[in-house]
Amino acid sequence: MIKNTARSLSIIIMIIMFSLAFAPGNASAQVAADQITGIWLNEDKDAHVEIENRDGKYYGKIVWLKTPIDEATGKAKLDNKNPDATLQKRPLMGLQLLSEFVFDGDDEWESGTVYDPKSGKTYSCYMEFTDKTKNKLKVRGYIGISLLGRTTYWTRVE
Repeated sequence: MIKNTARSLSIIIMIIMFSLAFAPGNASAQVAADQITGIWLNEDKDAHVEIENRDGKYYGKIVWLKTPIDEATGKAKLDNKNPDATLQKRPLMGLQLLSEFVFDGDDEWESGTVYDPKSGKTYSCYMEFTDKTKNKLKVRGYIGISLLGRTTYWTRVE
């Protein structure tokens, strides 16, 4: 009975020590992953996109437009290029462009999608920093493999 108790206690202590050994790495990986969060100016300099962490995945939505009002209608710009007619009436302001990105543990956010409201198309996408200051973001949208696509560069808004 004492042997079983001692063995059980040893196992519990080993599990706790194992968990603690990896806790700091997980915390620092999360800090690295969250470096992408914040507000970014797109390459065309006509929109700000806010990237946030939602339950370990990264999403981005439009939070500012240089020209938020459609000159033809005098109303907020809409997602009128969307191939889904039911979505063409939603406003661009607040529209989610980036979806489902996961941090690879190194220096890239991958397995996500980017929606281009200027074309109404959604692409597979990955993102990575292009400088050590973490203020330039490479956003690569593609079809199939990343060789077939387009890259834009975003700048962090301070």
